[in-house]
Amino acid sequence: MTPDGRPPMPQPNAHSATAAAATDSAAAATASDSAATVSAAAATASSSEEARDVLAPDCPSRVVFERIGERWTMFVLLALERGGTLRFGELRERVGRVTPKVLTETLRALEADGLIVRRAFRDSPPRVEYSLTELGISLLDPIRAMREWAEAHVPEVLAARDRAAAPEHEQPRTPAVRN
Repeated sequence: MTPDGRPPMPQPNAHSATAAAATDSAAAATASDSAATVSAAAATASSSEEARDVLAPDCPSRVVFERIGERWTMFVLLALERGGTLRFGELRERVGRVTPKVLTETLRALEADGLIVRRAFRDSPPRVEYSLTELGISLLDPIRAMREWAEAHVPEVLAARDRAAAPEHEQPRTPAVRN
């Protein structure tokens, strides 16, 4: 069991025992507020349908939506999907435009949530690698669907933005919709 009472997550690579030990100790040392929030929300969740309604303010699944909705989360997960196990610099290069501080915060949060695993090596200079856990891999299908939707509909979204930004006298009038 992990320090928060959950069963340990299966690891996606051959170094799972070492990765799990490194992850457990790093997670215990760097537990973030989001991990505490997830644990508290899970502990207080009831089995009723209302507790599973993400639109309900006290729904514990909201913490998952918050994590996925953070600016860099999907980019990090997609970079790890394409690159497999990556070092910090490789991840930053693939994600692009993210500061080291923000990437570090994102990686710590994803590790605390069990979506990625961090492996530190005692090399000189020290080396750290990141990879997806089974839980992180399970999130890739919905993220791929969102990526595909975004890529297919970006022209429509950009055209809508252009119309919204145009001065009012240039915007086409749309008829009012009656119910």
